Amino acid sequence: MTDTRGIVYIALFAAVVAALGVFPPLTLPLIGVPITAQTLGVMLAGAILGSLRGGLALLLFLVLVAVGVPILAGGRGGFGVILGPSGGFLLSWPIAAFAIGWMVERRWRHLTIVNAFAINVLGGVVLIYACGIPWLVMLGQVPWDKALLGTLGFLLGDLIKAGLAAFVAVTVKRTYPIIAPSRGTAG
Repeated sequence: MTDTRGIVYIALFAAVVAALGVFPPLTLPLIGVPITAQTLGVMLAGAILGSLRGGLALLLFLVLVAVGVPILAGGRGGFGVILGPSGGFLLSWPIAAFAIGWMVERRWRHLTIVNAFAINVLGGVVLIYACGIPWLVMLGQVPWDKALLGTLGFLLGDLIKAGLAAFVAVTVKRTYPIIAPSRGTAG
């Protein structure tokens, strides 16, 4: 499954996501869900560690949040945060990191900034929004139109994060590749 080095990478990226929570969140007035730098960590974990390690890093992060460690942006933590309006976005993070890693592994041999950006947008923006918006509507009792409109406030920042994560992933691939190329991938 994973070796000692892999476990260290998983813990390191859980810490990276926690450290990105130091940046103060910006809460959108329409939906009450904060914009944070931590989704950059989700993208980086998947794109640098790959599917399994990236997904496990974010799963570890969420377990720490659930037991009350205040590592979400703004010093939040606890199971209640996960059950709150932003819970769908949070619960999607391990899935998003896994999906990004899976797509990066499939494109590994021909990974460029352009296709890494597209992968981060699909996994780190589209997938997270697809999980977070319905949760926000159901548990946050926010109307669909208000939730969709409010989420647009995330889009520019998330696209910038996807570009930054793509640049870092391709740079790490060239200098210190952690992901082993998959056999039999079309690339």
